[in-house]
Amino acid sequence: MKVLIVSDTHGRDENLEIAINREAPFDMLVHCGDVEGREFYIEALAECPCSIVSGNNDFFSDLPREDVIEVEGNKILVTHGHYYGVFMAFDQLAEAARSRGCNAAFFGHIHVPVVEKEAGVLLVNPGSLAFPRQRGHRPSYAVMETDGKGEMHVEIRYL
Repeated sequence: MKVLIVSDTHGRDENLEIAINREAPFDMLVHCGDVEGREFYIEALAECPCSIVSGNNDFFSDLPREDVIEVEGNKILVTHGHYYGVFMAFDQLAEAARSRGCNAAFFGHIHVPVVEKEAGVLLVNPGSLAFPRQRGHRPSYAVMETDGKGEMHVEIRYL
């Protein structure tokens, strides 16, 4: 199964469109928040099941604060991350995922790509397609593929 993971698009869809066209076909799109009112457009563009959560800039949104999805036997917490102090450390996020029986968490907010394990939980931040903050400031997203046995393989990709 192939999952496209994006975050922090902030209503600027040009790079999201490029990422979707580059990675198609995929089985699911996960957006980790800060869509700024573009959730219906994103769902239509993706043409597949989507998990989209609200971010700290999604004012007046009906999007859920968090979601738990299942991908080939893996339970994954999807959140923006701002409720878990992710600018400082990832331990609160990892604990929140573990407490829900999740072995992975996808999050946004920091605009910096991350793929690492903490306390046995795979943490994935795809970075930002609109306002990247890492060295080089290249827009980024992540692709997760499972091998049919549930093993998750995640790669950060850049535009």
